[in-house]
Amino acid sequence: MSRPAHHDTTPMDGVVGARSSGRAVSFGRRITDLAAADPQRPAVTCGPTGLTRAELEAAANRLARRLSTVGVTVGSMVTIALPNSLEFIVAMVAAWKLGAIPQPVSPRLPLRELRSVIELAESPVVLGLDRGMEGTSLGEGRSVLPIEELWPSGLSDEPLEDAVSPAWKAPTSGGSTGTPKLIVSGDAGLIKPDGPRPLLLDPDDSLVMPGPLYHNGPLVWTCQALLWGAHVVLLQRFDPEATLAAIAEHRAEVVYLVPTMMKRIWRLPEQVREGFDLSCLRVVWHLAEPCPPWLKQAWIDWLGPDRIIELYAGTEGQVATVITGTEWLAHRGSVGRPINGDISICDAEGNELPPRAEGEVWLRGRRKSPTYHYVGASPRRREGGWESLGDCGWLDDDGYLYLGDRMLDMILTGGANVYPAEVEAAINEHPAVQSCAVIGLPDEDRGHIVHAIVEASPDRVSPHDLNGFLAERLVAYKLPRSIEFVDEPLRDEAGKVRRSQLRAERIGRERPAPS
Repeated sequence: MSRPAHHDTTPMDGVVGARSSGRAVSFGRRITDLAAADPQRPAVTCGPTGLTRAELEAAANRLARRLSTVGVTVGSMVTIALPNSLEFIVAMVAAWKLGAIPQPVSPRLPLRELRSVIELAESPVVLGLDRGMEGTSLGEGRSVLPIEELWPSGLSDEPLEDAVSPAWKAPTSGGSTGTPKLIVSGDAGLIKPDGPRPLLLDPDDSLVMPGPLYHNGPLVWTCQALLWGAHVVLLQRFDPEATLAAIAEHRAEVVYLVPTMMKRIWRLPEQVREGFDLSCLRVVWHLAEPCPPWLKQAWIDWLGPDRIIELYAGTEGQVATVITGTEWLAHRGSVGRPINGDISICDAEGNELPPRAEGEVWLRGRRKSPTYHYVGASPRRREGGWESLGDCGWLDDDGYLYLGDRMLDMILTGGANVYPAEVEAAINEHPAVQSCAVIGLPDEDRGHIVHAIVEASPDRVSPHDLNGFLAERLVAYKLPRSIEFVDEPLRDEAGKVRRSQLRAERIGRERPAPS
Protein backbone atom coordinates (compact mmCIF):
# COMPACT_ATOMS: atom_id res chain seq x y z
CA MET A 1 0.00 0.00 0.00
CA SER A 2 1.16 3.55 -0.59
CA ARG A 3 2.10 5.62 2.43
CA PRO A 4 1.56 9.39 2.61
CA ALA A 5 4.01 12.00 3.70
CA HIS A 6 4.58 11.86 7.43
CA HIS A 7 4.50 14.82 9.80
CA ASP A 8 5.02 14.58 13.55
CA THR A 9 6.54 16.51 16.42
CA THR A 10 10.10 15.31 15.76
CA PRO A 11 12.44 17.93 14.23
CA MET A 12 11.88 16.67 10.71
CA ASP A 13 9.96 19.59 9.24
CA GLY A 14 12.35 21.40 6.93
CA VAL A 15 14.75 18.46 6.71
CA VAL A 16 14.84 18.65 2.93
CA GLY A 17 13.78 22.26 2.70
CA ALA A 18 10.39 23.84 2.26
CA ARG A 19 8.78 26.67 0.37
CA SER A 20 7.93 29.98 1.98
CA SER A 21 6.07 33.05 0.82
CA GLY A 22 9.03 35.38 1.36
CA ARG A 23 11.24 36.98 -1.24
CA ALA A 24 13.69 34.69 -3.02
CA VAL A 25 17.22 35.78 -3.86
CA SER A 26 19.76 34.14 -6.13
CA PHE A 27 22.45 31.91 -4.63
CA GLY A 28 25.05 34.40 -5.79
CA ARG A 29 23.24 37.31 -4.12
CA ARG A 30 22.83 35.25 -0.94
CA ILE A 31 26.62 34.82 -0.66
CA THR A 32 27.01 38.58 -1.14
CA ASP A 33 24.42 39.33 1.54
CA LEU A 34 26.02 36.95 4.04
CA ALA A 35 29.40 38.58 3.46
CA ALA A 36 27.91 42.02 4.05
CA ALA A 37 26.18 40.90 7.24
CA ASP A 38 29.29 39.38 8.87
CA PRO A 39 32.38 39.69 6.66
CA GLN A 40 34.85 38.08 9.07
CA ARG A 41 32.80 34.99 9.97
CA PRO A 42 34.45 31.81 8.65
CA ALA A 43 32.68 30.49 5.55
CA VAL A 44 34.79 27.44 4.71
CA THR A 45 37.86 25.76 6.17
CA CYS A 46 39.86 23.00 4.47
CA GLY A 47 42.92 21.71 6.28
CA PRO A 48 45.01 24.52 7.70
CA THR A 49 43.51 27.25 5.51
CA GLY A 50 40.11 28.85 5.15
CA LEU A 51 38.07 31.71 3.78
CA THR A 52 35.92 34.21 5.58
CA ARG A 53 32.61 35.19 4.04
CA ALA A 54 34.21 38.35 2.63
CA GLU A 55 37.14 36.41 1.18
CA LEU A 56 34.85 33.85 -0.44
CA GLU A 57 32.72 36.61 -1.93
CA ALA A 58 35.74 38.39 -3.38
CA ALA A 59 37.40 35.24 -4.75
CA ALA A 60 34.17 34.02 -6.36
CA ASN A 61 33.53 37.38 -7.99
CA ARG A 62 37.02 37.42 -9.52
CA LEU A 63 36.73 33.85 -10.78
CA ALA A 64 33.27 34.51 -12.19
CA ARG A 65 34.69 37.32 -14.28
CA ARG A 66 37.43 34.98 -15.50
CA LEU A 67 34.86 32.30 -16.40
CA SER A 68 32.84 34.80 -18.38
CA THR A 69 35.85 35.27 -20.69
CA VAL A 70 35.71 31.60 -21.72
CA GLY A 71 32.04 31.58 -22.62
CA VAL A 72 30.26 30.83 -19.34
CA THR A 73 26.83 32.47 -19.27
CA VAL A 74 23.44 31.89 -17.66
CA GLY A 75 22.54 28.22 -18.02
CA SER A 76 26.04 27.03 -18.94
CA MET A 77 27.27 23.94 -17.16
CA VAL A 78 30.67 24.37 -15.53
CA THR A 79 32.42 21.03 -15.07
CA ILE A 80 34.35 21.02 -11.78
CA ALA A 81 36.99 18.27 -11.65
CA LEU A 82 38.46 19.18 -8.27
CA PRO A 83 39.06 17.37 -5.00
CA ASN A 84 37.68 18.73 -1.74
CA SER A 85 39.34 22.12 -1.47
CA LEU A 86 38.76 25.83 -1.10
CA GLU A 87 39.00 25.99 -4.88
CA PHE A 88 36.00 23.70 -5.26
CA ILE A 89 33.84 26.01 -3.13
CA VAL A 90 35.05 29.14 -4.93
CA ALA A 91 34.39 27.51 -8.33
CA MET A 92 30.88 26.49 -7.36
CA VAL A 93 29.97 29.94 -6.06
CA ALA A 94 31.54 31.60 -9.11
CA ALA A 95 29.31 29.49 -11.37
CA TRP A 96 26.23 30.59 -9.40
CA LYS A 97 27.34 34.22 -9.69
CA LEU A 98 27.02 33.92 -13.47
CA GLY A 99 23.77 31.97 -13.38
CA ALA A 100 25.66 28.88 -14.51
CA ILE A 101 25.21 25.30 -13.27
CA PRO A 102 27.98 23.60 -11.24
CA GLN A 103 28.59 20.15 -12.72
CA PRO A 104 30.96 18.25 -10.39
CA VAL A 105 32.90 15.16 -11.41
CA SER A 106 35.59 13.06 -9.77
CA PRO A 107 39.03 14.54 -10.47
CA ARG A 108 40.22 10.95 -11.04
CA LEU A 109 37.85 10.15 -13.91
CA PRO A 110 39.59 8.46 -16.84
CA LEU A 111 39.76 10.70 -19.88
CA ARG A 112 37.21 8.73 -21.88
CA GLU A 113 34.56 8.88 -19.16
CA LEU A 114 35.28 12.55 -18.52
CA ARG A 115 34.89 13.29 -22.22
CA SER A 116 31.51 11.54 -22.24
CA VAL A 117 30.31 13.61 -19.29
CA ILE A 118 31.38 16.98 -20.64
CA GLU A 119 29.87 16.17 -24.03
CA LEU A 120 26.54 15.61 -22.29
CA ALA A 121 27.00 18.79 -20.27
CA GLU A 122 28.27 20.81 -23.27
CA SER A 123 30.55 22.56 -20.80
CA PRO A 124 32.50 25.50 -22.21
CA VAL A 125 35.16 25.01 -19.51
CA VAL A 126 36.51 22.28 -17.24
CA LEU A 127 38.07 23.38 -13.96
CA GLY A 128 40.96 21.55 -12.32
CA LEU A 129 42.62 19.79 -15.27
CA ASP A 130 46.10 20.36 -16.64
CA ARG A 131 46.50 22.66 -19.61
CA GLY A 132 47.74 19.73 -21.66
CA MET A 133 44.21 18.33 -21.80
CA GLU A 134 42.85 21.38 -23.57
CA GLY A 135 41.92 21.03 -27.20
CA THR A 136 41.46 17.72 -28.94
CA SER A 137 41.55 15.68 -25.72
CA LEU A 138 38.31 17.26 -24.53
CA GLY A 139 36.93 18.66 -27.75
CA GLU A 140 37.68 21.76 -29.75
CA GLY A 141 36.55 25.08 -28.30
CA ARG A 142 36.48 23.85 -24.72
CA SER A 143 38.72 25.62 -22.22
CA VAL A 144 40.60 24.22 -19.23
CA LEU A 145 41.52 26.14 -16.08
CA PRO A 146 44.05 24.36 -13.83
CA ILE A 147 43.62 24.66 -10.09
CA GLU A 148 46.33 27.32 -9.79
CA GLU A 149 44.43 29.56 -12.23
CA LEU A 150 41.29 29.66 -10.10
CA TRP A 151 42.67 32.64 -8.14
CA PRO A 152 42.93 35.21 -10.97
CA SER A 153 44.51 38.55 -10.18
CA GLY A 154 43.85 41.88 -11.79
CA LEU A 155 40.08 41.37 -11.92
CA SER A 156 37.45 43.23 -9.92
CA ASP A 157 36.08 41.55 -6.80
CA GLU A 158 32.96 43.72 -6.75
CA PRO A 159 29.55 42.00 -7.00
CA LEU A 160 28.38 41.15 -10.49
CA GLU A 161 25.03 41.83 -12.05
CA ASP A 162 22.56 39.45 -10.41
CA ALA A 163 21.89 36.17 -12.23
CA VAL A 164 19.92 33.01 -11.38
CA SER A 165 21.10 29.51 -12.23
CA PRO A 166 18.22 27.61 -13.90
CA ALA A 167 19.43 24.52 -12.00
CA TRP A 168 21.66 24.77 -8.97
CA LYS A 169 23.57 21.51 -9.57
CA ALA A 170 24.03 18.74 -12.14
CA PRO A 171 25.91 15.78 -10.64
CA THR A 172 26.65 12.66 -12.66
CA SER A 173 25.78 8.99 -12.43
CA GLY A 174 27.08 6.00 -14.34
CA GLY A 175 23.51 4.88 -14.94
CA SER A 176 22.12 1.36 -15.10
CA THR A 177 22.99 1.20 -18.80
CA GLY A 178 26.68 1.66 -18.07
CA THR A 179 26.85 5.05 -19.76
CA PRO A 180 27.10 8.37 -17.90
CA LYS A 181 24.09 10.57 -17.29
CA LEU A 182 23.56 13.95 -15.68
CA ILE A 183 20.96 14.41 -12.98
CA VAL A 184 20.04 18.06 -13.35
CA SER A 185 18.25 19.63 -10.40
CA GLY A 186 14.71 20.84 -10.93
CA ASP A 187 15.37 23.71 -8.52
CA ALA A 188 16.78 27.01 -9.69
CA GLY A 189 19.54 28.70 -7.73
CA LEU A 190 17.12 30.61 -5.51
CA ILE A 191 16.77 30.72 -1.73
CA LYS A 192 14.23 32.37 0.56
CA PRO A 193 16.23 33.60 3.57
CA ASP A 194 13.11 33.74 5.76
CA GLY A 195 12.13 30.15 4.92
CA PRO A 196 12.53 27.06 7.09
CA ARG A 197 16.12 25.90 7.37
CA PRO A 198 16.87 22.52 5.75
CA LEU A 199 18.77 19.51 7.08
CA LEU A 200 18.40 20.62 10.73
CA LEU A 201 21.03 23.32 10.14
CA ASP A 202 21.24 26.54 12.13
CA PRO A 203 23.08 29.65 10.86
CA ASP A 204 25.56 29.52 13.75
CA ASP A 205 26.44 25.87 13.12
CA SER A 206 29.65 24.32 11.89
CA LEU A 207 29.32 21.35 9.53
CA VAL A 208 32.14 18.80 9.22
CA MET A 209 32.14 17.28 5.75
CA PRO A 210 34.51 14.34 5.13
CA GLY A 211 32.74 13.14 1.96
CA PRO A 212 33.84 13.98 -1.60
CA LEU A 213 31.93 16.94 -3.01
CA TYR A 214 31.54 15.37 -6.45
CA HIS A 215 28.98 13.03 -4.84
CA ASN A 216 25.47 14.40 -4.41
CA GLY A 217 25.03 13.96 -0.64
CA PRO A 218 28.18 15.83 0.39
CA LEU A 219 27.44 18.49 -2.24
CA VAL A 220 23.89 19.07 -0.94
CA TRP A 221 24.87 19.27 2.73
CA THR A 222 27.82 21.56 2.00
CA CYS A 223 25.84 23.92 -0.22
CA GLN A 224 22.91 24.19 2.17
CA ALA A 225 25.22 24.86 5.10
CA LEU A 226 27.06 27.53 3.12
CA LEU A 227 23.87 29.22 1.93
CA TRP A 228 22.34 29.29 5.40
CA GLY A 229 25.43 30.92 6.88
CA ALA A 230 26.96 27.92 8.63
CA HIS A 231 30.71 27.30 8.70
CA VAL A 232 31.72 24.42 6.41
CA VAL A 233 34.74 22.40 7.56
CA LEU A 234 35.95 20.26 4.64
CA LEU A 235 38.30 17.33 4.95
CA GLN A 236 40.51 16.93 1.91
CA ARG A 237 39.87 13.19 2.19
CA PHE A 238 38.22 11.02 4.79
CA ASP A 239 40.32 9.95 7.75
CA PRO A 240 38.57 8.58 10.85
CA GLU A 241 40.72 10.26 13.45
CA ALA A 242 40.93 13.52 11.51
CA THR A 243 37.12 13.61 11.28
CA LEU A 244 36.76 13.40 15.06
CA ALA A 245 39.53 15.95 15.49
CA ALA A 246 37.75 18.39 13.17
CA ILE A 247 34.48 18.01 15.10
CA ALA A 248 36.24 18.69 18.40
CA GLU A 249 38.41 21.54 17.12
CA HIS A 250 35.61 23.45 15.41
CA ARG A 251 32.93 22.52 17.95
CA ALA A 252 30.85 21.23 15.05
CA GLU A 253 27.14 20.73 15.62
CA VAL A 254 26.55 18.69 12.45
CA VAL A 255 28.53 15.98 10.67
CA TYR A 256 27.81 14.05 7.47
CA LEU A 257 28.86 10.39 7.29
CA VAL A 258 28.26 7.22 5.36
CA PRO A 259 28.30 3.81 7.09
CA THR A 260 31.77 2.98 5.73
CA MET A 261 33.08 6.06 7.53
CA MET A 262 31.14 5.14 10.65
CA LYS A 263 32.73 1.68 10.65
CA ARG A 264 36.24 3.06 10.36
CA ILE A 265 35.63 5.58 13.13
CA TRP A 266 34.16 2.87 15.36
CA ARG A 267 37.21 0.66 14.76
CA LEU A 268 39.62 3.27 16.10
CA PRO A 269 41.17 2.19 19.39
CA GLU A 270 38.70 3.05 22.12
CA GLN A 271 41.14 5.40 23.83
CA VAL A 272 41.54 7.32 20.55
CA ARG A 273 37.81 7.48 19.80
CA GLU A 274 36.93 8.52 23.33
CA GLY A 275 39.76 11.05 23.44
CA PHE A 276 37.80 13.67 21.48
CA ASP A 277 35.13 15.88 23.02
CA LEU A 278 32.05 15.38 20.85
CA SER A 279 29.60 17.01 23.25
CA CYS A 280 29.09 19.78 20.68
CA LEU A 281 27.47 17.41 18.16
CA ARG A 282 23.74 17.85 17.72
CA VAL A 283 23.18 15.83 14.51
CA VAL A 284 25.03 12.89 12.97
CA TRP A 285 23.55 12.47 9.49
CA HIS A 286 24.20 9.18 7.74
CA LEU A 287 23.04 8.07 4.29
CA ALA A 288 24.20 6.83 0.86
CA GLU A 289 24.39 3.11 1.73
CA PRO A 290 22.71 0.61 4.09
CA CYS A 291 23.90 0.81 7.68
CA PRO A 292 24.38 -2.58 9.38
CA PRO A 293 22.14 -2.79 12.44
CA TRP A 294 25.05 -3.63 14.74
CA LEU A 295 26.88 -0.48 13.64
CA LYS A 296 23.83 1.73 14.04
CA GLN A 297 23.28 0.31 17.53
CA ALA A 298 26.93 0.96 18.42
CA TRP A 299 26.64 4.63 17.44
CA ILE A 300 23.34 4.99 19.28
CA ASP A 301 24.92 3.51 22.39
CA TRP A 302 27.95 5.78 21.98
CA LEU A 303 26.35 9.16 21.19
CA GLY A 304 22.68 8.65 22.06
CA PRO A 305 19.71 7.98 19.76
CA ASP A 306 18.58 11.58 19.39
CA ARG A 307 21.76 12.59 17.56
CA ILE A 308 21.74 9.78 14.99
CA ILE A 309 19.54 10.57 11.97
CA GLU A 310 19.37 8.60 8.73
CA LEU A 311 18.08 9.79 5.37
CA TYR A 312 17.19 7.76 2.29
CA ALA A 313 16.70 9.52 -1.04
CA GLY A 314 18.05 9.49 -4.56
CA THR A 315 19.92 12.30 -6.24
CA GLU A 316 16.67 12.77 -8.15
CA GLY A 317 15.02 13.99 -4.93
CA GLN A 318 11.44 12.86 -5.58
CA VAL A 319 10.88 11.59 -2.03
CA ALA A 320 13.02 11.32 1.09
CA THR A 321 12.59 9.20 4.18
CA VAL A 322 14.11 10.15 7.52
CA ILE A 323 14.41 8.26 10.79
CA THR A 324 15.81 9.31 14.15
CA GLY A 325 17.75 6.91 16.31
CA THR A 326 14.86 6.81 18.76
CA GLU A 327 12.42 5.78 16.02
CA TRP A 328 14.92 3.25 14.71
CA LEU A 329 15.06 1.47 18.06
CA ALA A 330 11.32 0.83 17.65
CA HIS A 331 11.65 -0.03 13.92
CA ARG A 332 15.04 -1.69 13.79
CA GLY A 333 16.46 -1.80 10.28
CA SER A 334 14.14 0.82 8.80
CA VAL A 335 15.22 3.92 6.89
CA GLY A 336 12.12 5.80 8.03
CA ARG A 337 8.85 7.17 6.70
CA PRO A 338 8.44 9.59 3.79
CA ILE A 339 8.46 13.26 4.74
CA ASN A 340 7.58 14.78 1.37
CA GLY A 341 5.64 12.28 -0.71
CA ASP A 342 4.34 8.74 -1.03
CA ILE A 343 5.89 5.27 -1.22
CA SER A 344 4.34 2.21 -2.84
CA ILE A 345 5.68 -1.35 -2.97
CA CYS A 346 4.77 -3.25 -6.14
CA ASP A 347 5.41 -6.65 -7.65
CA ALA A 348 6.92 -7.22 -11.09
CA GLU A 349 3.53 -6.68 -12.75
CA GLY A 350 3.01 -3.33 -11.01
CA ASN A 351 0.44 -4.57 -8.49
CA GLU A 352 0.58 -2.82 -5.12
CA LEU A 353 1.65 -5.13 -2.31
CA PRO A 354 0.45 -5.21 1.32
CA PRO A 355 2.64 -4.37 4.35
CA ARG A 356 5.62 -6.71 4.90
CA ALA A 357 5.54 -7.98 1.32
CA GLU A 358 8.76 -7.23 -0.53
CA GLY A 359 8.86 -5.73 -3.99
CA GLU A 360 10.06 -2.73 -5.98
CA VAL A 361 10.02 0.64 -4.23
CA TRP A 362 8.05 3.31 -6.10
CA LEU A 363 8.14 6.97 -5.16
CA ARG A 364 5.75 9.85 -5.82
CA GLY A 365 6.58 13.38 -4.79
CA ARG A 366 4.06 16.05 -3.91
CA ARG A 367 5.59 18.86 -5.96
CA LYS A 368 3.86 20.05 -9.12
CA SER A 369 7.20 20.79 -10.78
CA PRO A 370 9.82 18.08 -11.45
CA THR A 371 12.63 17.71 -8.94
CA TYR A 372 15.12 16.74 -11.67
CA HIS A 373 15.63 15.82 -15.28
CA TYR A 374 18.13 13.45 -16.87
CA VAL A 375 20.56 14.23 -19.64
CA GLY A 376 21.65 11.01 -21.31
CA ALA A 377 18.99 8.68 -19.84
CA SER A 378 15.27 8.23 -19.30
CA PRO A 379 13.57 7.80 -15.90
CA ARG A 380 11.68 4.66 -14.90
CA ARG A 381 8.06 5.76 -14.52
CA ARG A 382 4.55 4.37 -14.39
CA GLU A 383 1.06 5.81 -14.43
CA GLY A 384 0.03 8.04 -11.56
CA GLY A 385 3.27 9.99 -11.24
CA TRP A 386 5.25 7.09 -9.73
CA GLU A 387 8.99 6.70 -10.30
CA SER A 388 11.46 3.98 -9.32
CA LEU A 389 15.16 4.23 -8.52
CA GLY A 390 15.50 0.48 -8.81
CA ASP A 391 15.37 -0.35 -5.10
CA CYS A 392 13.73 -3.35 -3.51
CA GLY A 393 12.06 -3.13 -0.10
CA TRP A 394 8.95 -3.40 2.05
CA LEU A 395 6.80 -1.33 4.39
CA ASP A 396 5.73 -2.27 7.89
CA ASP A 397 2.25 -1.64 9.27
CA ASP A 398 3.26 1.86 10.39
CA GLY A 399 4.55 2.88 6.97
CA TYR A 400 8.27 2.57 7.77
CA LEU A 401 10.42 1.58 4.80
CA TYR A 402 12.96 -1.27 4.90
CA LEU A 403 15.35 -1.60 1.97
CA GLY A 404 16.59 -4.79 0.35
CA ASP A 405 18.90 -5.36 -2.59
CA ARG A 406 18.95 -3.07 -5.58
CA MET A 407 16.52 -4.15 -8.27
CA LEU A 408 19.03 -3.13 -10.92
CA ASP A 409 22.01 -4.69 -9.12
CA MET A 410 23.67 -1.40 -8.26
CA ILE A 411 26.64 -1.92 -5.94
CA LEU A 412 27.07 0.47 -3.01
CA THR A 413 30.73 0.45 -2.04
CA GLY A 414 32.09 2.89 0.52
CA GLY A 415 29.12 5.20 -0.02
CA ALA A 416 29.61 5.36 -3.82
CA ASN A 417 27.31 3.86 -6.45
CA VAL A 418 28.80 1.43 -8.97
CA TYR A 419 26.65 0.10 -11.80
CA PRO A 420 27.67 -3.42 -12.91
CA ALA A 421 26.85 -2.69 -16.55
CA GLU A 422 29.45 0.07 -16.64
CA VAL A 423 32.22 -2.17 -15.26
CA GLU A 424 31.14 -5.08 -17.46
CA ALA A 425 31.29 -2.89 -20.56
CA ALA A 426 34.91 -2.02 -19.75
CA ILE A 427 35.87 -5.66 -19.01
CA ASN A 428 34.28 -6.86 -22.21
CA GLU A 429 36.56 -4.59 -24.20
CA HIS A 430 39.53 -6.82 -23.34
CA PRO A 431 40.23 -9.13 -26.28
CA ALA A 432 40.71 -12.20 -24.07
CA VAL A 433 37.34 -11.87 -22.34
CA GLN A 434 34.43 -13.93 -23.64
CA SER A 435 31.79 -12.77 -21.17
CA CYS A 436 31.62 -11.36 -17.69
CA ALA A 437 29.34 -10.47 -14.81
CA VAL A 438 29.96 -7.98 -12.05
CA ILE A 439 28.34 -8.30 -8.65
CA GLY A 440 28.68 -6.82 -5.19
CA LEU A 441 29.89 -9.07 -2.39
CA PRO A 442 29.50 -8.18 1.29
CA ASP A 443 32.52 -6.54 2.86
CA GLU A 444 32.91 -5.62 6.52
CA ASP A 445 34.71 -2.38 5.76
CA ARG A 446 33.13 -0.97 2.60
CA GLY A 447 29.67 -2.53 2.78
CA HIS A 448 30.24 -4.25 -0.57
CA ILE A 449 33.16 -4.76 -2.92
CA VAL A 450 33.07 -4.98 -6.70
CA HIS A 451 33.64 -8.61 -7.72
CA ALA A 452 34.18 -9.56 -11.37
CA ILE A 453 33.39 -13.02 -12.72
CA VAL A 454 35.18 -13.33 -16.05
CA GLU A 455 34.92 -15.99 -18.73
CA ALA A 456 38.49 -16.05 -19.98
CA SER A 457 41.57 -18.23 -19.86
CA PRO A 458 44.00 -17.21 -17.10
CA ASP A 459 46.72 -18.13 -19.60
CA ARG A 460 45.66 -15.22 -21.77
CA VAL A 461 45.00 -12.57 -19.11
CA SER A 462 45.90 -12.28 -15.44
CA PRO A 463 44.04 -10.32 -12.75
CA HIS A 464 46.94 -7.86 -12.69
CA ASP A 465 46.80 -7.34 -16.46
CA LEU A 466 43.02 -6.99 -16.45
CA ASN A 467 43.05 -4.40 -13.66
CA GLY A 468 45.70 -2.41 -15.52
CA PHE A 469 43.47 -2.51 -18.60
CA LEU A 470 40.46 -1.35 -16.56
CA ALA A 471 42.37 1.43 -14.80
CA GLU A 472 42.54 3.23 -18.14
CA ARG A 473 38.74 3.08 -18.42
CA LEU A 474 37.28 3.30 -14.93
CA VAL A 475 37.71 5.55 -11.91
CA ALA A 476 39.47 3.81 -9.02
CA TYR A 477 36.44 3.07 -6.83
CA LYS A 478 34.76 1.20 -9.72
CA LEU A 479 37.67 -1.21 -10.21
CA PRO A 480 37.03 -4.82 -9.14
CA ARG A 481 38.53 -5.63 -5.75
CA SER A 482 38.44 -9.33 -6.67
CA ILE A 483 38.44 -11.20 -9.99
CA GLU A 484 37.32 -14.78 -10.57
CA PHE A 485 37.94 -16.67 -13.80
CA VAL A 486 35.44 -19.24 -15.07
CA ASP A 487 35.29 -21.35 -18.23
CA GLU A 488 31.54 -21.34 -18.88
CA PRO A 489 29.36 -18.64 -20.47
CA LEU A 490 27.84 -16.20 -18.00
CA ARG A 491 25.01 -15.06 -20.26
CA ASP A 492 22.24 -16.96 -21.99
CA GLU A 493 21.40 -16.84 -25.68
CA ALA A 494 19.40 -13.66 -25.15
CA GLY A 495 22.44 -12.01 -23.56
CA LYS A 496 20.89 -12.00 -20.09
CA VAL A 497 22.84 -12.57 -16.89
CA ARG A 498 21.40 -13.54 -13.49
CA ARG A 499 23.53 -11.43 -11.19
CA SER A 500 21.35 -12.16 -8.17
CA GLN A 501 21.87 -15.89 -8.64
CA LEU A 502 25.61 -15.51 -9.10
CA ARG A 503 25.77 -13.40 -5.96
CA ALA A 504 23.72 -15.88 -3.92
CA GLU A 505 25.95 -18.76 -4.99
CA ARG A 506 29.03 -16.89 -3.81
CA ILE A 507 27.57 -15.68 -0.57
CA GLY A 508 26.37 -19.18 0.17
CA ARG A 509 23.20 -18.21 1.96
CA GLU A 510 19.83 -16.63 1.29
CA ARG A 511 18.99 -13.18 2.57
CA PRO A 512 16.44 -13.44 5.43
CA ALA A 513 12.86 -12.59 4.54
CA PRO A 514 11.19 -9.64 6.27
CA SER A 515 9.92 -10.50 9.72
